[in-house]
Amino acid sequence: MIQLEKYVSGRIDKDPTGYSYFMPSMINQQWKWEEQSINTLLETAAIKIGELNSYSRLVPNIDLFIQLHVTKEAVVSSRIEGTKTQIEEALMDENEISPEGKDDWKEVNNYIKALNQAIIELETLPISSRLIKKTHQILLDHARGENKQPGQYRRSQNWIGGNTLADAVFIPPHQKNIDELMGDLEKFLNNEDIILPALIKIGIAHYQFETIHPFLDGNGRIGRLLITLFLVDQKILNKPLLYLSAYFEKNKSLYYDNLSFVRTKSDMTQWLKYFLVGVAETAEDATQTLSEILELKSKLEISITTTFGKRSKNALLLLNFLFKKPIVHVNQVKEVTNSSYKSANDLVSDFVTVGILKELTGQNRNRIFGFDQYLKMF
Repeated sequence: MIQLEKYVSGRIDKDPTGYSYFMPSMINQQWKWEEQSINTLLETAAIKIGELNSYSRLVPNIDLFIQLHVTKEAVVSSRIEGTKTQIEEALMDENEISPEGKDDWKEVNNYIKALNQAIIELETLPISSRLIKKTHQILLDHARGENKQPGQYRRSQNWIGGNTLADAVFIPPHQKNIDELMGDLEKFLNNEDIILPALIKIGIAHYQFETIHPFLDGNGRIGRLLITLFLVDQKILNKPLLYLSAYFEKNKSLYYDNLSFVRTKSDMTQWLKYFLVGVAETAEDATQTLSEILELKSKLEISITTTFGKRSKNALLLLNFLFKKPIVHVNQVKEVTNSSYKSANDLVSDFVTVGILKELTGQNRNRIFGFDQYLKMF
């Protein structure tokens, strides 16, 4: 039994070569706490997630809108790690990206692939080292970290901050301890004998994963992705609509400070408070975004029906497609509406005229158009 207020986060161990590293305490135990504010924040977060779940059930074709939530998460989570890709670029095809932006684009799109595949894998796999490694392999596939052992726990020492072990801000546990620590984390996440609210469990697990830092690269992105995967796996979320990266990015130093205070001050209580506030705020924002999306969709459907006349059928086909893929070019519209290039081009031009689409490239040929009102919601 771990008493939250008396929790000891770990110890400093020394490698024979001379450097010191942090060895976190195991977490696969029952936890309890006396801090009443934890219960209050937990209740608020649970209510907000319940509201998000309820609203998502009311949204027809909810899967249309999920992909842009996933794309936003990929953009923001990758941006925390230093990439500069914007959401509009992430939605473009690779051949539409400038040479200097391709590496960032690849990292973001790998994140999208990794998250989508992991959600599919959850149908047959528990949250486990096997799933985590498979997801990590996709994340780093042919990207900047492809030489950092994709899909494998590290077999060498890494560090956070600084240029070497000598000036590192934080040195995670030695590679010899990774399998044991990740085994303990996996057991904790799947241990049904531990009676613990799922939000508390994944809050503790996220801290532990980031502290173990089991990979040579991609730890932050995988750790944030795990939050959503666990909540979907535990049926806390009906759909993968809750992503905390935007909350963490809003004040990155606060995110990193709260993680650091667990290690240096054993203050898991403050980390969980911060985490639960983030869950509540993010769930509320996601519900509001869904509401605004439905309102926009309804308004545009009415507008199209009344102004496009006999072309309303194709216009509505295009509108529905834009909610799934809000960056398009004329040839895609031609395919979606099963019409001639001229008809598709005319329809796109009319969508630009009425303010649904916005031309993004400033070119006369190979033009790309964005569903601006929708993109701005993210």
